[in-house]
Amino acid sequence: MSALELEYAYGRPSARGELRSAPADFRVIEDLGFGPDGVGEHVFVRLEKTGANTAWVAEGLARFCGVAPMAVSYAGMKDRNAITEQTFSVHLPGKATPAFEQLALEQVRILEVTRHSRKLNRGALKGNRFEISVRAVEGDLGALDARVAQVASQGVPNYFGEQRFGHDAGNLDEARALFANPRKRVPRHLESIYLSAARSQIFNQVLNLRVGDGSWCGLIDGYVPMLAGTQSVFGPEPLTSLLKERAAALDIHPSGPMWGAGALRSTALAAALEQGQADRFSDLASGLAARGLKQERRSLRLGVDGLRHARLDDTTVRFDFSLPAGCYATTVLRELILT
Repeated sequence: MSALELEYAYGRPSARGELRSAPADFRVIEDLGFGPDGVGEHVFVRLEKTGANTAWVAEGLARFCGVAPMAVSYAGMKDRNAITEQTFSVHLPGKATPAFEQLALEQVRILEVTRHSRKLNRGALKGNRFEISVRAVEGDLGALDARVAQVASQGVPNYFGEQRFGHDAGNLDEARALFANPRKRVPRHLESIYLSAARSQIFNQVLNLRVGDGSWCGLIDGYVPMLAGTQSVFGPEPLTSLLKERAAALDIHPSGPMWGAGALRSTALAAALEQGQADRFSDLASGLAARGLKQERRSLRLGVDGLRHARLDDTTVRFDFSLPAGCYATTVLRELILT
């Protein structure tokens, strides 16, 4: 099931437009959530790249600094067809900071160079801010205004975006091939991509059911809530009016399974829904467990921070918002406008 086939929380949007007409229409500003401390053997390079792949930029930095590719790291992959501000770290123990103003990488502009005491690890970021322009917009713009207000106050289903699954969901095919042949070996980074796609498929289908029955943003029997802005979960415990109020205020969110070995934390109705989708995709669920992944949880609801929109001209609308790490701007846009 593609992202286009997943249920909408607020119904199918009535406005449509063109996304990514040019890299400048999709701007991403990475927020690490901390600043470099100014000393240490790691050089943090914050740069702006346009239409450039993250891995390609990392390779270019390694060549320029005369280090092995593994000496360059980054917190997360960023869209290629976009303008993105992103930080890379280069491990240069006992070496002077290179003259990065001499870096000759096409479509890359250095913004800041600072020392730090620790390597920048994958996932070590708070989130990203997005500035997205949708062009050739047509349809009911009054309804779009109301939809933006609704999403800003109530959030959206926290679906994994289509890019998680690769072209024509090829990452799921690769995951199934990997699970069917336990002795098959693939590069570690590709294995991680395939396993993530398998987990994401089960999660998305659980969430799709919850969106379909209207329970995606509320607490049901056997629920496991997650504290907003964290990965911390608690429960199950008796559903009280106070917990319902906290859920309505987006202080806590219902969660769904990131599949792996072990028992589900959820119980009762929530567990039955989750196990049902794991049974539906039993090859993925059993393969994930066999690979040693453990049961984890992810929020079913995504709060959208600072969401606002503006009409740049008669047919162009810009959307600005921030999301936590691991969440998808396209997941927000699909609830606002068809692209």
